[in-house]
Amino acid sequence: MTELPVLRVGLAGFSAGQQNELAQLVAAVSTGHVSWVVSDLDCADAWLVNGAKVLDLGEKRIRINPGLLKARSIQVHMTEMDRPIGFSRPVKVAMPTFSFDFDSASSLAALLRKFEVWQSAIVAQVCLAAHIVEHQGALRSGVFTLTRGGAMLATVSMHGDISVLATAAPADFEDAIWRRETGELHIPDNFVRSTMSQLMWQYATRTRKDVLPPHYRTGAIYFRRAPRLPQRLIGDAHLLLLRELANAPATFDALLRRCDSSPQVLASDLAALYFVGSITSNPKRAANPPSRTASADCDASQGPSSNLPSGLDSIPPDMARQMSGDSDMTAPGPIGPH
Repeated sequence: MTELPVLRVGLAGFSAGQQNELAQLVAAVSTGHVSWVVSDLDCADAWLVNGAKVLDLGEKRIRINPGLLKARSIQVHMTEMDRPIGFSRPVKVAMPTFSFDFDSASSLAALLRKFEVWQSAIVAQVCLAAHIVEHQGALRSGVFTLTRGGAMLATVSMHGDISVLATAAPADFEDAIWRRETGELHIPDNFVRSTMSQLMWQYATRTRKDVLPPHYRTGAIYFRRAPRLPQRLIGDAHLLLLRELANAPATFDALLRRCDSSPQVLASDLAALYFVGSITSNPKRAANPPSRTASADCDASQGPSSNLPSGLDSIPPDMARQMSGDSDMTAPGPIGPH
């Protein structure tokens, strides 16, 4: 079964108690096509704002006063926002498109369903990426279409661009079928396009599954290349990991110490970098291949690495021996074992 995509909602202007209450309410009403979680504002797909803390600055600009001690106010130009904002009622401004009653679960649920429609393209991309991971054994280099009942859901070039029906829901992928294509494909106007990097990043940063290959927890991890993504998608934690690994390879345990992270969070952050081809377990594919003298933090004997000349740069040796040199399953990074 295709997992439900995770969408993120940020909170602004609420007290600590209100934030806790909203976090529980958001989780409780997250039924249907997606699962909503509360996150930081900068990486959220939508915002919930305390309407009582909003001041109209004119010219479609607002200031959101803080609900927490020592927090700062936030100024927003509504015409420049690329995500929806829902205001709790009563609202001090006349411009909001979305609003809800703080003490009403049904009101918040109705608002989140509207947000799901707004972010339907992200939902479709995450579902497609999950389907690629689930059926990776049937995919090799080439161009494929994904169809359901004869209707096209997506097109996938394993070394090129991706397109998916913008309104596709998780249920649409349940009995979808892959087919290899040889001719030129016509992409309908209602399909949203992305690169493989963007598609797999959306999946890896939203899935609840642990998708980091096991040997990344025992062997050396190397910097391979910068993520081929818009800068706004990359979080501070990912940038810190890239900086650390660009300076020197390291093991999972070493990165835990250096980055002051938790095993679960670090695994999630590394998985995102792995899926876009920015890290590798193969020293020969590193940006700066290490010398024979390895440091204590990156002893390659602690874990396996592959010598494949292909893009499958992070699979265990026993699997590498079973696969041919042209077995790339995706670009820019391999999907790898689970």
